Amino acid sequence: MNDQVKPLSQQYVDWFRDSSPYINAHRGKTFVLMLPGEAVRHANFANIIYDIALLNSLGVRLVIVHGTRPQVEERLQLDEMTSNFHENLRITDPDAMTAIIQAAGEVRVDIEAALSTGLPNSPMHGAQIQAISGNFVTGMPIGVIDGVDLQFTGKVRRINTKPMQQALDFGAIVVISPLGYSPTGEVFNLSFAEVATQVAIALNADKIVSFVEGRGVEDEAGGLIREFMLHEAERYLNNPQSRPAHGSRLALNACYQACTKGVPRAQIVSFSDDGAFLKELFTRDGSGTMVYRDTYEQLRIASIDDVGGIIELIEPLEQAGVLVRRSREVLEAEIEKFWVLEKDGTILACAALYPFSNGAAELACVVTHPSYQKGGRAAKLLHQLERQAMRMGIKELFVLTTQTAHWFLEQGFVPGDIDTLPNEKQSLYNYQRKSKIFIKKIAA
Repeated sequence: MNDQVKPLSQQYVDWFRDSSPYINAHRGKTFVLMLPGEAVRHANFANIIYDIALLNSLGVRLVIVHGTRPQVEERLQLDEMTSNFHENLRITDPDAMTAIIQAAGEVRVDIEAALSTGLPNSPMHGAQIQAISGNFVTGMPIGVIDGVDLQFTGKVRRINTKPMQQALDFGAIVVISPLGYSPTGEVFNLSFAEVATQVAIALNADKIVSFVEGRGVEDEAGGLIREFMLHEAERYLNNPQSRPAHGSRLALNACYQACTKGVPRAQIVSFSDDGAFLKELFTRDGSGTMVYRDTYEQLRIASIDDVGGIIELIEPLEQAGVLVRRSREVLEAEIEKFWVLEKDGTILACAALYPFSNGAAELACVVTHPSYQKGGRAAKLLHQLERQAMRMGIKELFVLTTQTAHWFLEQGFVPGDIDTLPNEKQSLYNYQRKSKIFIKKIAA
């Protein structure tokens, strides 16, 4: 519709179509949701429950691990009790343990009640969700630290995954309180972040999602940090100058720990922003902070040391006339425009981004090693360069190709003509090659 604003109905259709790949990708996957006690009390809690119900209806296997800190503090105040802390760990005496058990039961029942809602004319109408809880977590005492006995404050000893898997196979949502049970019948007060982390690891979960009050993890200027690779998350957590809010630090550490033990992806999203959860899961840019495992295949900006590997990758296509020849000198001069996908020192794929003065940029030299084609690597590179272009304020990508038109069409490009190219590129167009032109808008 050119520059006209689309009707809301058409915007909905576009969104639904754009979200369908994520719907397919998430179906049958196991997500562990780390929900702090503050989220259960927030005005947006009902909307989070609606979104959880939606995921359940789409076939996502869900485990909710909830926190209880504000509820415990309120219970202690009502009983005119106080707790002492050591290294940010509550010293849980028998009286405090009673208050903690009561608070955990209160929060768990609130969650189960919310999941049971099914009134007509509500988003939960007809959901019929089963919520199952139990003694899935075996705990043990932390013991004495620096001469301080933490008493009934404990840590996770073991996660009993079999009954959880059975409940998930049945289509139920598993709800877990931050309590651990010992073989001798004792109950321990556990960190809900540790419980969520250990549950995600034990279940081989596909994702752990941690809810925080803010947008996610923010930098020193207050800007949202949209993603961390594992080594970046570790550096951030160990940097004394990083001062995230307590909830964000707790969430990032849980995500980091889960990903180091095999969970592929972790997300940190807002519990106060309506729809943040769905935006994170079903849109390309998300709404919060993502943590993901480092892989053997590293996507990064090319360096001068990569010139030889890029030449080996593109030379056969240059000889076949698929690509325009680039000398080593040209590649060395333009290397900062290239991104590469590298595995164990071998360049598996490359692509380059050449910006022009009119807010457009050329996507060029998109090549994948023949042994690694059909693995989505070129699409991964394209996605990275699109994000890089958006950061640079570029609004449109164009590409000239002679043999891969179908692939660019599949990636959302549309046919263009010479007149749509920047003036500088029009003057360089090679009419003998008869390259086809494709264009993709990447920003409004």
